[in-house]
Amino acid sequence: MRIGIAGASGLLGRELTTALRAAGHAVVRIGRGRDSDIVWNPAANQLDAASCAGIDAFVNLAGASVGERWTPAHKRAIRESRVQATALIARTAAALAPRPRVLINASAVGIYGDAGDTTCDEATPAGRDFLSDVGVAWERAADPARAAGIRTIHLRLGVVLSRQGGALPRMLPAFKLGAGGSLGGGRQWMSWVALEDVLGIVRFALEHDELSGPVNAVAPTPVTNAEFTRALARAVHRPALFPVPALALKLMFGEMAEGTLLVSQRVVPRRLLAAGYPFRFPDLDSALRAAVTT
Repeated sequence: MRIGIAGASGLLGRELTTALRAAGHAVVRIGRGRDSDIVWNPAANQLDAASCAGIDAFVNLAGASVGERWTPAHKRAIRESRVQATALIARTAAALAPRPRVLINASAVGIYGDAGDTTCDEATPAGRDFLSDVGVAWERAADPARAAGIRTIHLRLGVVLSRQGGALPRMLPAFKLGAGGSLGGGRQWMSWVALEDVLGIVRFALEHDELSGPVNAVAPTPVTNAEFTRALARAVHRPALFPVPALALKLMFGEMAEGTLLVSQRVVPRRLLAAGYPFRFPDLDSALRAAVTT
């Protein structure tokens, strides 16, 4: 297939480009930089449709990081970067002739909000906090592609475990010093996924026509933050004796702490399991051991 990847310069985009090319696909990188194959500007609604001719599938991973303090300006960037990029890709795909077969658009388990101990699958309604609202708008922005008959998947990603980027490299230094610990009370649920499985899920979604709509891209074994803390400590052979109180997190990170670090999301990949996706890392211990040693 000829696959257009938007957001190809990020961790997922880089790794996915390598994996898809190794599998024999042609990858077209869509981005802002000079090394992109197609240069776009979602904020200015600029994407040359002629350059996208012949693309069989789009994978859109574009979006500003949620892992920074949420100032009013950054909250706008979080929302607009996702909605504008998705809408532009969806409209462009819908106008192509022939149309692409599939649009795989990133989303996030943040759409479920703070769900406590409730187990969330793809049928669970959206929550009512900032990231939930962003998630709903993000997914709706793909409507032009869906209306044009393009199979559209919303890949609701959990915490991606990779030593190359994301949350794990921020945690490792403290844990390797034996200074790691649970966040807040540690009772909040975390839905995680190994980077290798994200790459596998994208390839699986490209090939399986029965998948469309929301798909939870998480491992089948969510854990509490306290369980995650103990597993990471085991992976680096150190104790984890220094919990970080919720108040300290709120003082350091403001609203971002409440919306990401302290929120509870117990999400399961019901649709992937029903479709037969074979998880490479279904359990946390094996995923963390692999991540910290590669």
